[in-house]
Amino acid sequence: MSQSSEQPRFATTQWSLVLQAAQPDNSAARVALETLCRRYWFPLYAFARRRVSEVHEAQDLTQEFFLHLLEKNSLAAASPERGRFRCFLLSSLKNFLLNEWDRATAQKRGGGRERLSLDWETGESRLSLEPAHSDTPEREFERQWALTLLDNVVRRLQDEFATMGKLRQFELLKETLTGSRAVLDYGVIASELQVSEEAARQAAHRLRKRYREFLREEVAATVEQEDEVEDEIGRLFEALGA
Repeated sequence: MSQSSEQPRFATTQWSLVLQAAQPDNSAARVALETLCRRYWFPLYAFARRRVSEVHEAQDLTQEFFLHLLEKNSLAAASPERGRFRCFLLSSLKNFLLNEWDRATAQKRGGGRERLSLDWETGESRLSLEPAHSDTPEREFERQWALTLLDNVVRRLQDEFATMGKLRQFELLKETLTGSRAVLDYGVIASELQVSEEAARQAAHRLRKRYREFLREEVAATVEQEDEVEDEIGRLFEALGA
């Protein structure tokens, strides 16, 4: 497929849509932005928890930040690096904490406005399972962003296989996505799936290929230009120390 035929399709990804229609009254852009915020709220919360010791304070500030982002024309004043949703969000959150902290703590947050439904309990559970380390809030944000993105990819894969009636196949082969395929016993897997061992290996190969496709799609939804995808993937794996 030619590059010219791919560009329009890329331009309709969520973050590209937001950047193309950054007016506060644009309903399509708002829905796209809200979808991205719901998907990637946890890395921001992890950052806030590193900056704020009190749990509920971090939760309120994170929630207020999203309300501010969705209600204000924040994109109009975004920095040149806004092309990456990850960079835009972190920069915006830092500015929000600096400019709005005192005002936000001086009054009840939310003010009756509709708030994003975020699973704080699960978020705290995830943080409690994290090993102790001395990473800066910024490095923790990058790491949690990468983990969240990869988790989104795996969930999409799981949903797709469940739709195809192949959930058990996914469960048996998903370890191949983490680079541990060398230790998989394809004979046992083939027996349970009632296929040949070669068929099981081919299924694992297709799973990894689909994983890479979803990974590119997930990253593409958070950058402005298609030529940023590979670099962003590299940065995410760098954040994981891979």
